[in-house]
Amino acid sequence: MIWKALLLIVLVVMALALWVYWQYKRMTKSFPRPEFRPAKQRPSPREWGTSECHISWLGHSTLLCSLGNVLFMTDPVFSPKVGVRLGPLIIGPRRYSEPGLALSDIPTPDVVLMSHAHLDHFDIPSLRKVLHPEAIVVTPKGTGRLVRRVHSGKICELSVGESVRLENGMTVESVPVRHWGNRFPWNRSYGYCGYLVEKDGARIFFAGDTAHVTHFADLRQHGTIDVACIPIGAYAPETFQGAHCTPEQAWDMFLQTGAKFLVPIHWGTFVLSQEPIDEPLHRLEQAAGSERRRIVIRQIGEEFAFASERS
Repeated sequence: MIWKALLLIVLVVMALALWVYWQYKRMTKSFPRPEFRPAKQRPSPREWGTSECHISWLGHSTLLCSLGNVLFMTDPVFSPKVGVRLGPLIIGPRRYSEPGLALSDIPTPDVVLMSHAHLDHFDIPSLRKVLHPEAIVVTPKGTGRLVRRVHSGKICELSVGESVRLENGMTVESVPVRHWGNRFPWNRSYGYCGYLVEKDGARIFFAGDTAHVTHFADLRQHGTIDVACIPIGAYAPETFQGAHCTPEQAWDMFLQTGAKFLVPIHWGTFVLSQEPIDEPLHRLEQAAGSERRRIVIRQIGEEFAFASERS
């Protein structure tokens, strides 16, 4: 009888895997099929000094930033493929752009910010390689138990609107966005958010993943934001815009924040939707018009330096 029960379990798992695979293939049949792109630029974080602040886009929503002597990373994803894992099988998108840096070339971050639990943002294998025991992880409410799988150090769970001042002098505030946090259909307790990060007068806003909202102007009460990092991809078909913004909407939200500069994220790495892979940046530049110089990073691996108010 035991072997019959085991056989039944195996058959159910196989059927589930086939169903998930079929659903994924059906959804993505009209998606672009780009060739793999090596990184054309590489940042040099080991050479970053503390007199300026730095930011580099490593792909998708992964940013490496320094504010003074504090190095932080957002949504670390370095795996060649992300998605639902069923044993050795991964059902999901394969990255078509090389990360801006190999993991071995990245200095150990002091802080890691997680925006939500979606598989293309919350990649357990990448976290396992990025985190070290002294690192501080800031994550939305309800997702700390996911981090605890790979991290024994400090974890700060923030509800929307909450903030924390870390021992290194950095302040992180959870900002409401329009998205969703489920990792799978049953994970309805997972939170989601963006973050306003501040240290010594320098401010970076990381929106994570969001559809269009009209409340980012509220961030101005904290002072001038130096760089806003806002998603611009995964908006086609139009039904996707309940959770993702168009490039034109991203530009509007950037203007809402009053930030000096914009770093577009959440594009150019995984095929998650139907729009042509280079369209998001072209549309963003058209929306920016004569102010397109304020878009300071356009390619994976680029870096940008700026001075804080106290410099």
